[in-house]
Amino acid sequence: MKDCLKVLLVASEAAPFIKSGGLGDVAGSLPKALRAQGVDVRVVIPRYMTVKEKEMYGVEYLGEFPVHLLWRTQQAKILVKPSEIPIYFIENNFYFGRGGLYGYGDDNERFAFFGKAVMDMMAMLDFYPDVIHCNDWQTGPVCMYLKEIYRKMIYYSRIKTLFTIHNLQYQGNFDKSTMELLGVPYYCYENGNVEFYGNVSYMKMGLMYADRISTVSQTYAKEIQTWQYGYGMDGILKSRKNVLSGIINGIDYVTNDPATDKRIQVHFDADHLEGKAENKRLLQERLGLEQRDVPIIGMITRLADQKGLDILSYVFDEMMCRDVQFVLLGTGENRFEYLFRSMEERYRGRVSANIFFDENLAQQIYAGSDMFLMPSLFEPCGLGQMFALRYGTVPIVRKTGGLADTIFQYSTETKEGNGFLFETYDGNGLLWALDQALAVYHQGKDEWQNVVKNAMASNYSWESSAREYIKLYESLRDGE
Repeated sequence: MKDCLKVLLVASEAAPFIKSGGLGDVAGSLPKALRAQGVDVRVVIPRYMTVKEKEMYGVEYLGEFPVHLLWRTQQAKILVKPSEIPIYFIENNFYFGRGGLYGYGDDNERFAFFGKAVMDMMAMLDFYPDVIHCNDWQTGPVCMYLKEIYRKMIYYSRIKTLFTIHNLQYQGNFDKSTMELLGVPYYCYENGNVEFYGNVSYMKMGLMYADRISTVSQTYAKEIQTWQYGYGMDGILKSRKNVLSGIINGIDYVTNDPATDKRIQVHFDADHLEGKAENKRLLQERLGLEQRDVPIIGMITRLADQKGLDILSYVFDEMMCRDVQFVLLGTGENRFEYLFRSMEERYRGRVSANIFFDENLAQQIYAGSDMFLMPSLFEPCGLGQMFALRYGTVPIVRKTGGLADTIFQYSTETKEGNGFLFETYDGNGLLWALDQALAVYHQGKDEWQNVVKNAMASNYSWESSAREYIKLYESLRDGE
């Protein structure tokens, strides 16, 4: 491994240790694909109190050092889980010994600590990567610290940074007083590198200080340069468009294989779809739905406006006028939790609202549903549609972000396409796409199996995306 590419992937979460969304999936899956292609990749995340204990077996203590933030000094303990891909944990109970990951009043201090600890950890380990791959606002300080402080040190001087935006809506914007906490010269604020409408923005730090920027689909890379999707950052992104790339995420095709997945009840593949039909029957049985041949629409999502639940709520009763069943899994805003619970009461035997998260049930919904609904207002990449495709569940999506890059309208004439799309963000558009899918479904088993097989033939594994990341890393290392 002496001359191979060296990458340190820095994130605030990573599966299977801890995850709250797509970032955790990416930080857990991408390193495996990079390592398979010969990259010396290592991962570092905080050691939260809620990290799954079973995943911490075999973790070793490497050492600790003090981290100074304004008047406060805290110890950073470095742990490692040795494996083909070493996973480092930065442990400090004052900052990370809490019940949740984010949303605390001192998140600015917590992730400033994390950023400094990452930088000092490399010296302790004597591991200096070619590229530090930072992810989302929580890692913005890493990009800034490297340029403003550590770049002056010889071993850090050649390190380059890639900053990946997973969701621009979450920016880590804090009070101006955060500048004192960070311990960098005040000109970083005055010259606009971190200032954002009178606040200090960790997202902007990443965008301004990183050598290259990426996001998780080509369409989203274009969308975030517009006022509609830029959340105030569109001007910054336009100014750096020459170093901005879009690389679609992938999913783990080994873990998520309907022929071997232990989380589903009956295994199947594209040539033996009777197993999928049995999963559908068992899903109906488990959730108390009517046991009959009727299209099941699945939805696994965070319950928020971004996911299109506002437009779905307007047309839900009209959707249920069609002969369909609807299965929801997810948690989020109280108003949507209440809505779907009330819909379950209204459509007893046809609607199942599961206001929690259960990984096994999620896989059974992917395996047992006929269609998978993602009517998102915006979707940087989306992983749900990829899981659905893998399990032969046909996506119905809005044409935005990564959904536009992975789902293609099915045509009964050409027999091409792997799903159904609508463009206008309203309930009528959603119903139009649903009706397109239902029309194909009711044409008969053979026609529907064409689109199901197309879905299962779609390939969104990490292999090709990892190659794109490697090209980016190499161009950074080689100074291109």
